[in-house]
Amino acid sequence: MPYQTLEGARAPIRMWADPATVEAGALNQLRNVSGLPWVQGLAVMPDVHYGKGATVGSVIAMRDAVSPAAVGVDIGCGMTAVKSSLTVEDMPDDLGRLRAKIEKAVPVGRGSHKDPVDPSAVHGLKERGWYDFWQGFEELTPAVRGRLGRARSQMGSLGSGNHFLEVCADVDGAVWIVLHSGSRNIGKELAEHHVEIAQRLPHNQDLPDRDLAVFVAGTPKMAAYRRDLFWAQEYARRNRAVMLALVQNVVTRYFTGRRVKWDELISCHHNYVAEEVYDDVELLVTRKGAIRAGEGDLGIIPGSMATGTYIVRGLGNTDAYNSASHGAGRRMSRNQAKRTFTVDDLVAQTRGVECRKDAGVIDEIPGAYKDLESVMEAQSDLVEVVAHLRQLICVKG
Repeated sequence: MPYQTLEGARAPIRMWADPATVEAGALNQLRNVSGLPWVQGLAVMPDVHYGKGATVGSVIAMRDAVSPAAVGVDIGCGMTAVKSSLTVEDMPDDLGRLRAKIEKAVPVGRGSHKDPVDPSAVHGLKERGWYDFWQGFEELTPAVRGRLGRARSQMGSLGSGNHFLEVCADVDGAVWIVLHSGSRNIGKELAEHHVEIAQRLPHNQDLPDRDLAVFVAGTPKMAAYRRDLFWAQEYARRNRAVMLALVQNVVTRYFTGRRVKWDELISCHHNYVAEEVYDDVELLVTRKGAIRAGEGDLGIIPGSMATGTYIVRGLGNTDAYNSASHGAGRRMSRNQAKRTFTVDDLVAQTRGVECRKDAGVIDEIPGAYKDLESVMEAQSDLVEVVAHLRQLICVKG
């Protein structure tokens, strides 16, 4: 589908969603963002919905500035997936035992590891540079200096909300591991710290929304934010890599005797900032609920607990700043979902998937999300499908 433009904007807003189907609050947010003097343009994904400051499902290209709230508090949140040599025929009829072993290996919700994970002791973890990475913690804002122990113990943990860890199968029957998580508490604290600083700066006092406060290039506060931001993005990527390796080890041990093999992993952020060039202009591109989809880039676009996931390859559409959606996107708030659906609805909508089916995850029920197939159809000029996965096991916090 060709993009549409949103009227009433100061900078170009190109939408891969019909403006008539987007809630008024989200459209107002998009127009507010376009009015910032540093904004070059916006690309709006088909999963767009109202967020804090900036909509979820938007790509904001700025010159010499960045808005911390437009990145979101879960800095570096994203997806990782890997294909195995297992097939659905190898899977047991009762998946509950395997799910329990995964939940034992990877802390969920507010949980963390009792002792920090030793990367050298995790078989198959190919990450390097751990010493230098943790040395970088000493350079972060003093506001989080007392959080080192917690950051270490949460490395390799899932979190809650819409974060998940899944065992899936593609249409050919191959088994995959797919997970969604971010920078845990340390990313949240860094984000909130810098949002508060930005909101107090003189140049941000007349904004239509105080959550759009920006840091400007060439200032010490921008330099401090960029340092903390990029460290948190790296934390999120490593967090997913540790979790994936832990689950791979669980699966390998569970299927002892089958010699499980693994393809190269696919990993992508969808709440982050990148330095990119468009039309010979150097820009800071913020993707809040969007993945990079440059030509040939592999990405992951999930739906919900029972509606599958797409592995995609980017088509390099520069009109969208080389981006695509990060998922199906919510069609109702968490509170509305809890008011609308029951545990019986959850059981019915997740039939065939080994997962939690209790009141604690009703806000994540598939019915609270947009239709994934419609979202994919709306961005056929942004990505091509590599694989379509369906859930066998879904672990939630």
